[in-house]
Amino acid sequence: MSAAEGTGGKLFLVPTPIGNLEDITLRAMRILSEVDAVIAEDTRTSGVLLKHLEVSKPFIAFHIHNEHQVTERLVQRLRAGERFALVSDAGTPAISDPGFLLVRAALKAGIPVETLPGPTAFVPALVNSGLPCDRFTFEGFLPVKKGRRTRIAELATEPRTMIFYESPHRIARTLAELAEAFGADRQASISREITKLHEETLRGTLQELAAHVEAHAPKGEFVLCVAGA
Repeated sequence: MSAAEGTGGKLFLVPTPIGNLEDITLRAMRILSEVDAVIAEDTRTSGVLLKHLEVSKPFIAFHIHNEHQVTERLVQRLRAGERFALVSDAGTPAISDPGFLLVRAALKAGIPVETLPGPTAFVPALVNSGLPCDRFTFEGFLPVKKGRRTRIAELATEPRTMIFYESPHRIARTLAELAEAFGADRQASISREITKLHEETLRGTLQELAAHVEAHAPKGEFVLCVAGA
């Protein structure tokens, strides 16, 4: 019996490529083709992927603006026996993307949850950084306003390699603030466009990376890895 067969409701978390569509797994393709519907962060983005995979399924929108409102309805449908695949725009659902609320509610309701292994941006960025990766802490996005300075100050003495996600609009500010709090000579790396045509990783001190970003208009989403204290 395949993973999506049977009569009981079940939630599958299906990682999707972060750039190169060849990174989709055979198992992910099968699950997407077998479930009753696909819960997607952006149905337009996921629609492009499913069209590429020649899979046609109904979509259910699930994003930060509606997840509190639709989670209970989705749990009711899962209880009724439907099987859903949850996907984000790119990477693994619930990692700096919607998903946690639905997973928690499904588990609380006794609904099986199965998470497939697959693409996520921070693992290749960490391994490629040249920084220690035996012990690390994933911080995701720093607070934009409230609590930002406090969080950065708390991390100044963190001994493990730290991983952050950052947008092109804030990467310069973040590098400058970390250099001020951690010390300008703290080693770090920035990776962008991972798995895509213009993939790039730069390594150096926080001060050097901040200067580079100031001199070159940043493009693409960034993964920032910073050496521990």
